[in-house]
Amino acid sequence: MRVARDLLGCKLVRELPTGERLVGSIVETEAYVGVRDEGCHSFGGRRTPRVEAMYAKAGTAYVYFTYGMHYCFNVVCGEVGEPVAVLIRAVEPIEGLEAMRRNRSVGMKSAKRLLDRDLCSGPAKLCQAFVIGPQLNFHDLLVGNQLWLERGETVPAKHVAKTARIGLGTVGVWKTKPLRFVIRGNPHVSVPVS
Repeated sequence: MRVARDLLGCKLVRELPTGERLVGSIVETEAYVGVRDEGCHSFGGRRTPRVEAMYAKAGTAYVYFTYGMHYCFNVVCGEVGEPVAVLIRAVEPIEGLEAMRRNRSVGMKSAKRLLDRDLCSGPAKLCQAFVIGPQLNFHDLLVGNQLWLERGETVPAKHVAKTARIGLGTVGVWKTKPLRFVIRGNPHVSVPVS
């Protein structure tokens, strides 16, 4: 999916109610290509309140709760009624690192200081660091308030790796399809590739 690849290098920007600004460069994504994709929440035309945001217009945030404890953030990229989205798996923090560190430390038992590379190196870590939760489900990412995307550096093709998506259970042939896009050698990704 082209959008998943093209989002690499774009900036994710979050403005918190406190006025703090958090910015990260997208370094890892996964494509979920709709009703035929067995790994996608909308597989087979599933349309429930949980996945309804996937059916919205391109540029809408789809935020869902998983494993009873974490949120994940997706960018809807299909036409209205076409449930296609890109999971933002990781960003490289650029601005607001101390606020991200504080947000990630909420509820942690250890007072150990998180390394920069560990702040947003996975979808749940990213949502915790950027304070992305159900309040941003259905949010319009194109209007430029609270949470939005900005153009960033173009990532040359030679620096992009395509792999199978992470953490999918039994989803047939979709488990091995190369729908994960990663910037090679970036230390901020969830699972490094060479």
